[in-house]
Amino acid sequence: MSRPTVVIGLLGTTLDVGGAKRWDRWRPSVGICQQEDLLVSRFELLYPPQAEQLRDQIVADIAKVSPETQVRPRALTLRDPWDFEGVYAALHDFARGYPFAPDREDYLVHITTGTHVAQICLFLLTESRHIPGRLIQSGPKFRPADPAGEVRIIDLDLSKYNALAARFKREQTEGVAGLKSGIATRNAAFNRLIEELEHVAAHSTEPILITGPTGAGKSRLARRVYDLKKHKRQIEGQLVEVNCATLRGDGAMSTLFGHRKGAFTGAVADRPGLLRAADGGVLFLDEIGELGLDEQAMLLRALEEKRFLPLGADAESGSDFLLIAGTNRDLALAVSRGEFREDLLARINLWTFALPPLRERREDIEPNLEYELSQFAARTNRLVRFTTEARERYIAFAVSPRGEWLGNFRDLSASVTRMATMAPEGRISAGVVDREIERLCAAWERPDEADDGPAGDELARVFTAAEMAAIDRFDRAQLSEVLRVCRRSRSLSEAGRELFAASRAKRSSVNDSDRLRKYLARFGVSWQAARGE
Repeated sequence: MSRPTVVIGLLGTTLDVGGAKRWDRWRPSVGICQQEDLLVSRFELLYPPQAEQLRDQIVADIAKVSPETQVRPRALTLRDPWDFEGVYAALHDFARGYPFAPDREDYLVHITTGTHVAQICLFLLTESRHIPGRLIQSGPKFRPADPAGEVRIIDLDLSKYNALAARFKREQTEGVAGLKSGIATRNAAFNRLIEELEHVAAHSTEPILITGPTGAGKSRLARRVYDLKKHKRQIEGQLVEVNCATLRGDGAMSTLFGHRKGAFTGAVADRPGLLRAADGGVLFLDEIGELGLDEQAMLLRALEEKRFLPLGADAESGSDFLLIAGTNRDLALAVSRGEFREDLLARINLWTFALPPLRERREDIEPNLEYELSQFAARTNRLVRFTTEARERYIAFAVSPRGEWLGNFRDLSASVTRMATMAPEGRISAGVVDREIERLCAAWERPDEADDGPAGDELARVFTAAEMAAIDRFDRAQLSEVLRVCRRSRSLSEAGRELFAASRAKRSSVNDSDRLRKYLARFGVSWQAARGE
């Protein structure tokens, strides 16, 4: 036994009007019930309250041509049939309140009558499955002439259309390749990461957090996400990039949130700020873990409320942007140390993608080698290639444990650039490769393993290798922590209060800034140098 078919349609206040000769002309709401191969069990007829006379005429005429069809008129009040918001709201309310039973009935949504706005709204509600049915379109029939007209059902299940399915699959594949800058990566884990990121970029407007070591490709991937969303017309604004490690003090606030003229010394004109520049587009904050706590608080409010207050301003500014954040730091650890706001991390941690270092993607070195050569050719207009022997020698080194790739793709890009520049007659020879391998190994050589890790990184910001060698290892660990606190503090006093928090409580008088200045002086370090200024 076939399932009942229910038609949902709007009364056509123009097309359904017929007059005395109405049986000689096509009327869509009547004609859909006259089809020999379509048995309509029930017709949900949506009509404007002012069209009651036409409603009664159509109900009576359907009863004549299709006695088995139950017509249920439903009043639909539309203040303005061309107002998209109002029409959609009214039809959406109807759909939400209707007792659909798709397991027992089939539904057809008639999109021939009503304004174009109403037809679009019915399409959207059906495509989104608010109305669990298929679309049906009707029209007049001239050869041979038939007042009943003809109908065609439009099924929105794309999986049934092989050509369309193949096209969307191809577009999705092109989108993923775009995120990889056109490089066919061979690393299965990285492929999965890119596919997930591509899906999120296409379907979400929430912040995206990209983690990974320096040079792993965070900036490049952020640009590809922007290009993808721009291509899909999901954003209209520009991509604004900033490395948060370069922002300090009032300059950080001004750079990000803007300022008004006279807000501070040197503010000789208004400045809109990068958040305003990113309105409608993408803001990429690389090394977001380096932002100060005040800037983090302002950023959190801008993300949640789309509003912020520029320095020296009385009125707030607005900006609606997609945030992509990058970091090589463990932000959860930074939260536990009081260096990063827990609420901000929770806000940007919805979609987190961890990029692996190059040494964990050694199978991708070979395809990236070709990519870097093509980039060099684009920059210099010089086409450079490896000899067979040179290529095999370089790849063998690159994928071996000797290839440490501490700078990840930055190391690889710089290496290819050097070899291509030194290549005689556009051919990278085995000799060029051998010299490059020596150069890379020397660059990766660490003279004192004790300087590895965060402590060594902090000291390296201030001291040369020779100067670090003259500092006792015991002092290195302590000095590294002092420099880390100084770098994130706004003043000597603030840094001193944190460093001497325990001992200062036992003193009758304290001068944390003087105490810290004298400690730094022991190692020949000024406050400005400790801050990295």
